[in-house]
Amino acid sequence: MSGPVLEAAGICKSFGVKEVLKDLDLSMDRGELVALVGPSGSGKTTLLRILNGLTKPDIGQVSVMGEVLRFCNGSDLSVRRRMSYLSQKPVALRSTVWDNVAYPLRLRGFTDVDRRVSGALEHVSLMDMRDRPACTLSGGELQRMAFARATVYEPEILLLDEFTAHLDPYNITVLERAVKDYLEERGAVVMVTHNLFQAKRISSSAAFLFDGRIVEKGATASFFEYPEDERTLAFVNGEMVF
Repeated sequence: MSGPVLEAAGICKSFGVKEVLKDLDLSMDRGELVALVGPSGSGKTTLLRILNGLTKPDIGQVSVMGEVLRFCNGSDLSVRRRMSYLSQKPVALRSTVWDNVAYPLRLRGFTDVDRRVSGALEHVSLMDMRDRPACTLSGGELQRMAFARATVYEPEILLLDEFTAHLDPYNITVLERAVKDYLEERGAVVMVTHNLFQAKRISSSAAFLFDGRIVEKGATASFFEYPEDERTLAFVNGEMVF
């Protein structure tokens, strides 16, 4: 397809009297990994949930692969199944690692469950733990299992919310490698992160969310080395943003 694979236009969202997102625009192309950065409380997770159809904006429109999300009564189920959302606090079913990863395939009626689960577990170096109860995994192992579960049905868009927060270097390395492999094989990734070093390592572009709007978006190298907006420059330099 031509045009953006994911596009948000004029997004506004408030919770009570607090305006979180204000006339926000964002678009991305196939093969792009966007690192979404910004101060805590700037609305990054809210935006990610809107992009995935989990939270309805007050105003604005989200298009996925050219199809507009309607945010009502499960009508977006088919298009939402082309995406996957991974939070920093995954939930495990009371079963084995294998069954956890197989679960979304069984829900969708896939017949090649063994092949897909094996491939997904290999991607995150968990094949040797396939028969372990998921509840016995460490935090890093659990997040790797959750990544395998989120990608096993090969969604075209992957939404990651601080997916390596509080993990040790080994687990971060495994997950970052898995993201790169996914991007080569599939569609596009939006990654919320507070880790600017991670954004520089694996993203192809970066976007700065501040005061409810995307202040600046550009190729990763130029975004961090030569930001055009003074607020972006202050943020990447670790300074107070006004």
